[in-house]
Order: sequence, then structure tokens, then C-alpha cells
Amino acid sequence: MFRYGQESDFGWLREHDRHVNPEWINRCLHHGEYILAAEGQNRKGFLRFSMFWGTIPYMDLIWVLKACRQHGVGGGLFHFWEKEMKRRGAKTLMTSSMMDEPEPQAWHIRNGFRACGQLTFGQQQTPEVFLVKDLTEI
Repeated sequence: MFRYGQESDFGWLREHDRHVNPEWINRCLHHGEYILAAEGQNRKGFLRFSMFWGTIPYMDLIWVLKACRQHGVGGGLFHFWEKEMKRRGAKTLMTSSMMDEPEPQAWHIRNGFRACGQLTFGQQQTPEVFLVKDLTEI
């Protein structure tokens, strides 16, 4: 049910990952930085990640179709990614959310993350809260 993104996922990702441009989607697919929840061609959601400082897996975005939310898809995507990153030798995971987004922060905390700092960028008024998870403890 969970797998790395493939070139054949490009159109679906372009439609649903509206936070980035098509070139970035291609780049992430090429670098294996998408994980999809899918049964055949029935895609339910994705997790996009990158490597912070080139070494720390950073969860950029986790997104699930509305009809599939609250059914374990997001948690499944996260746990698949977590196991994959640990298998690759990662010792820490990282992510972030906006200070005024209590639901995502609560989700991250339920999944073992802890807040480690915050930043405000440029014209952004709301601070971004950064969270980390120590993989050496699991």
C-alpha cells in the first residue's frame, strides 16, 4: 500500500501537490523523495520529503485525500517513511508546522516529535515551529 513515487505518478502529484511547481515534483520523483499511499492506480495520499543540510530527513508535506482522512493513511505514510529513513541510517527526523496550526503539531507530537525551535521568515507573520524525532530511541 505504501511505495516510493514513480514517473507515472507525476500527473496525480501535479494535481494534488499544489505547494510546489512541476519542476520540483520531477526533481523529487527523480531523487525518491515522494512516498505514496496507493492501491494500484488508486492513490490516496503522499508524503514529500527532502534532506535538511543534505543529511537529516525533513518531512516537507504529508497530504491525504479528504475521503481517506481519519483512516490511518497519513500515519501509515509517516511510519513507512520513518522505517525507510532509519533503514538508511538516519538518526533524526525533522519537520515543521506553523505556530497557529495546533492540529498538525499535535499529530507530530503523537508520532514522537518534539518542538526544538521556531523561526519567522521575511514577511511571514506567524512563526514556523520546527520539530525533531530521535530515531535512536526506537
